[in-house]
Amino acid sequence: MTDENKNFEARLLTSNDYKAFATVYNDFRDRAVTEYNFELEPLDFEGFTNAVEKNLIDCLVLYDNTIPVAFLVYTTAISEAIELNIIHSFKMENMVERAMYLIKKFLELTKAERLDKIVCYPMLGSQKNLIGDIARYGFKFVGIAVLRFMMAGTNSREILKTTQLSQLDNEYRLVDWQDKYFEDAVEVVQEGFETSADALFDPRFKTIEGTRDIISKIVKNIYAEFLPEATTVMLYNNIPVGFCFMNLTSGRIANIPIVSIRKEHQGKGLSKHMLKKSVEKLIEMADNGIKPITEVNTTTETNNFQALKMYRHLGFKEDYNYPQSYLPTKD
Repeated sequence: MTDENKNFEARLLTSNDYKAFATVYNDFRDRAVTEYNFELEPLDFEGFTNAVEKNLIDCLVLYDNTIPVAFLVYTTAISEAIELNIIHSFKMENMVERAMYLIKKFLELTKAERLDKIVCYPMLGSQKNLIGDIARYGFKFVGIAVLRFMMAGTNSREILKTTQLSQLDNEYRLVDWQDKYFEDAVEVVQEGFETSADALFDPRFKTIEGTRDIISKIVKNIYAEFLPEATTVMLYNNIPVGFCFMNLTSGRIANIPIVSIRKEHQGKGLSKHMLKKSVEKLIEMADNGIKPITEVNTTTETNNFQALKMYRHLGFKEDYNYPQSYLPTKD
């Protein structure tokens, strides 16, 4: 411990600390878009403290001479990983020093859970400056690209409209999602993601049971509003072999959480057909006033050049990149 942080103390947020902590949290809310690339406004303070009280999240607060100056939010309630959501320092001051103190305390608090759970941490915005420091604790990194298809203000629509795809063979057919495809989706997605980078920071993809949990949460509106009419299924001789899921956040931002196709059907441009149909449906919904959709977004690894090429070909544009960090369990 250095002389500068000898007055530091970190402890979990309780109701006794709400009044003093509110200033630091609201400073984060004011900077969420500019400093952390948040697409939506974070929970207001009351909503945040309600989530803490319901044990949906934990908030580790750093005090300097008893004054709250920074915090770290994490949760184990969503997946089989410990999800580190955000690290913020008041007015962005002494970010590295304060963040590293919080990380150390966080790792101490979660030591028992980390025996069989990884830690995943999307380092959005200014948090990417912590890469070198948290790497000392064994964190590893995957580059993630965020891509957007804007309904207005760009030429995304024109690119999609003029994109000509090869005709599907007669054995293939595109249909909308139906609940009867659920178990097929679990198998196709698990096969496609089992050895992917996503499985490094969401180990549910490594098992059928875990993947079933992911698909269940998508179609049951846990992550966002599921859009079955814009979720496309690829059939081969009437058997599902590919899926392009679509959901909606805050009523206007469409998101593609998963695109997957059976290995024996890869390399034929089938994912592009699914994606094009799904996006065209979203455009139809927006134009007809069914949903006020302003954009479609998705993510992929920065070194997944095939996926990046597919998205660009259909009018998506790269917005920004960020490091997705994860701390593996110890063998």
